[in-house]
Amino acid sequence: MLSNCSNNYGSHHFPEKLIPLMINNIRNNKPLPVYGKGENVRDWLWVEDHAIAIDTVFHKGVDGETYNIGGHNEWKNIDLVMLLCRIMDKKLGRAEGESAKLITYVTDRAGHDLRYAIDAGKIERELGWKPSITFEVGLERTVDWYLANTEWLEHVTSGAYRSYYEGQYTHR
Repeated sequence: MLSNCSNNYGSHHFPEKLIPLMINNIRNNKPLPVYGKGENVRDWLWVEDHAIAIDTVFHKGVDGETYNIGGHNEWKNIDLVMLLCRIMDKKLGRAEGESAKLITYVTDRAGHDLRYAIDAGKIERELGWKPSITFEVGLERTVDWYLANTEWLEHVTSGAYRSYYEGQYTHR
């Protein structure tokens, strides 16, 4: 059995990814880099829903079949960033619109897909799985997690974790 999924969001994602990058940059009043005009579209899936879907495929899936796991939740990047700005302004006690001033449009990557989407109809019809929470609820939980775990975030963004790998895997 195989599964394919759309973009995941939630806790513990490396802060180079769009949602944690924006949360961290808003928190630190750093520029919010948005590719092109922000028109790229992504389907977002709560990471815990993805884990449940994988378990569902493992236990109920049919050998040789492929299942797409998606959130039925497509957002343009700029709309997602604007929503994060509003959420963060509220949570950080900033004036509405303050964080949106940090948006900086950057040159899009060559060959960057305009849209990632997935049809999760088969896993819903055949295995009974569907996303359990709305994007807005999941995004609030994600923001809350990153704001409550700033020490983890600062450790990861400092690059200090690299010294662990260098010590473990450098040829002696």
